[in-house]
Amino acid sequence: MNEISEAQYELIRLYLPVQRGNVRISNLTMINAVLYIAENGCKWRALPPRFGNWHTIYTRLRRWAEAGVLDRLFAALQEHRLIRIRVECLGLDSTSVKVHPDGTGAPKKKGPQAIGKSRGGWNTKVHLVAADARTALTFSLSGGQAHDAPEGRALLRGWKRPLSGVPMLRDRAYEGEETRQLVLDLGFEPVVPPKTNRKEPWDYDRDLYKRRNEVERLFRRLKGYRRIFSRFEKLDLMFRAFLNFVLIVDMLKC
Repeated sequence: MNEISEAQYELIRLYLPVQRGNVRISNLTMINAVLYIAENGCKWRALPPRFGNWHTIYTRLRRWAEAGVLDRLFAALQEHRLIRIRVECLGLDSTSVKVHPDGTGAPKKKGPQAIGKSRGGWNTKVHLVAADARTALTFSLSGGQAHDAPEGRALLRGWKRPLSGVPMLRDRAYEGEETRQLVLDLGFEPVVPPKTNRKEPWDYDRDLYKRRNEVERLFRRLKGYRRIFSRFEKLDLMFRAFLNFVLIVDMLKC
């Protein structure tokens, strides 16, 4: 089973809320309980008793998500170099996540829900910038009907800690002039094959482009968690929480 150790927990302990009063469930136990749910895709009520009361764990996770604890921890692992990331190139891509019937039907007033209908039914798209096959640097959500290029540009524009001077690998979905110019404006080297109908096709580093499979492999790792493979959460807030947890754990185990 996928759990983090005491030593790995010590790397992130200071970035988590301090427990006060008579708290029976430690933050480490809570984190491993959430990972159990993420890995097995089970309902909260099916959480094994050894983790403690499922509702207590769910409530703490929701409070962390609402307070931005997980987003800040995800950024801190990179910003403060707690996890070594050697960035030689970046990959920008997206993947579709099918929405389980349990993940639909929430009133819009409850919060954002990046869920849209495509040819495959109700889906969410995860847009992601990766440094390698294990390390995501930033991600966002959109409805399944959304086109990759506009959402990819929005992700890049909203990235608070962009790197520069490194190649950014993209497939033809991000080949357009607007996306290409944005990549250049942000200081990256665009590496993307031109469409076959381009009147003035450009050259690109074909050997380097082979590394685009790294972001695909990262998506494959993420979808090894059943709670990511299918979306059960009605609100983006909670689906992002599971994505953050899985990505953080993968970085801790690098």
